[in-house]
Amino acid sequence: MSNNDLAIVILAAGKGTRLKSSIAKVLHRAGGRTLVEQVVHACTPLKPRETVVVVGHQAEQVMAVVEPLGAVTVLQQPQNGTGHAMQVAKRALGRAKFAIVLAGDAPLVRTETIKALAATHHKGNAAATILSAVVADPTGYGRVVRKSETLVSAIVEESQLTDEQRQINEINSAIYCFTLEKLWPALAQVKPNNAHRELYLTDAIGVLNAKGETVLAHVAEDPREVLGCNTRADLAEVDRVFRERKRTALMDDGVTIQLPETVLIDPEVTAGEDTVIESAVQLLGKTKIGVRCTIRTGSVLRDAILGDDVTVEPHCLVAESRLDDRVIIGPFARLRPDNHVKADARIGNFVELKKSTIGEGTKAMHLSYLGDTKIGKKSNVGAGTITCNYDGFHKYPTTIGNKTFIGSDSTLVAPVRISDGAYIAAGSTITENVPAEALGIARGRQANKPGWAAKKRRELAAAEKPAKRKKKSKSRGPARKSKKSKKSKKSKKRK
Repeated sequence: MSNNDLAIVILAAGKGTRLKSSIAKVLHRAGGRTLVEQVVHACTPLKPRETVVVVGHQAEQVMAVVEPLGAVTVLQQPQNGTGHAMQVAKRALGRAKFAIVLAGDAPLVRTETIKALAATHHKGNAAATILSAVVADPTGYGRVVRKSETLVSAIVEESQLTDEQRQINEINSAIYCFTLEKLWPALAQVKPNNAHRELYLTDAIGVLNAKGETVLAHVAEDPREVLGCNTRADLAEVDRVFRERKRTALMDDGVTIQLPETVLIDPEVTAGEDTVIESAVQLLGKTKIGVRCTIRTGSVLRDAILGDDVTVEPHCLVAESRLDDRVIIGPFARLRPDNHVKADARIGNFVELKKSTIGEGTKAMHLSYLGDTKIGKKSNVGAGTITCNYDGFHKYPTTIGNKTFIGSDSTLVAPVRISDGAYIAAGSTITENVPAEALGIARGRQANKPGWAAKKRRELAAAEKPAKRKKKSKSRGPARKSKKSKKSKKSKKRK
């Protein structure tokens, strides 16, 4: 089957009411992509002449997802069944001779399986070939009824099964390969004789059989490939399978993953040999990790680029940033977007970076914020350093040269430049540029007052004595009263 003769049709018009969501079913995410994106990506390696996505519910949002991937969209309005969707797509298929039809909410199908389906169809010179699966519990699925070992006689929906057919555990996946010159006449004969008054592709299979055309079934090696997403539980299971596949692929390429069931990795992530990923790590987006890196527990990397021998200590967040060879960050470091940490630099615990470049061998080890900052080579940023880059209206840059020393608890008010070799005294608030090799100091002068503390303690003690006397006088009151009462009793006796 020539690629130029093959078209892909993805049915993505449905709402998905059982998900109980305001979002169209195919726009829900699993494995790091929307469901419909996963299906398009599975089909892309086939290089078909056209990929057509039939849209309906929330059409504009679905178009925005699939069209950048090279798909053509056609609108099915109203949605009158899968057969009607194929009729809507007919014009967009052009001169294609064969079409593989897939469901936009069944994303686990693999490229290898789609290729095998097309090969079975072509080899058997079939009018239609069904992708089926053999499952332990076929409840809820239409069954594939065979008339021989290779030929299919019908697809029977569960509500119409006989007692004998209920024992069949080969199910229909709703993924097909059709010879289009045979499909169109068959679809024309399909009638909406069902409760929903819709046209179904499964009925076209029956028409083709009645005409004596060849209908085959190709059994998927992994029955999970046909799993659709009708419930939130289905979504969770599909996501789990995607994540398992990705982790397995990385481990096959030489990556160590500890407690892999706890690690979440998106499909476009790459990692080099002998990299170690510890438990509860998330690698998201287009993150790329070099060789011999270590990503420790609880860290989250999104669209990050790491060189070789990089160490990310526990519980770090890295977004859209680049870490060159032998960089160490964390624990508890936060790199917001647009940072470049150069080779052998060290970003320590509770350090936050934003739009900053950290030079080779430079260290910022503790409790600092560096925003809109450029630092040269082999500089040292002390604990508690803050770059004040925002005045409430605009962001301003801070530039720090090579081999500079920024003392602890310094505040650098941007825009400001600290030149090569300069020192900033601890606790300074720097508002002006500091020349090369100079000491910048901006804080109140210390004054020591001899005897001040002792004098202060005496004053405090003196202030407390009157308060104690008042308390004593209050306690004597009742005692005097009691003596007086005794005298009055004696006088009464004398009388």
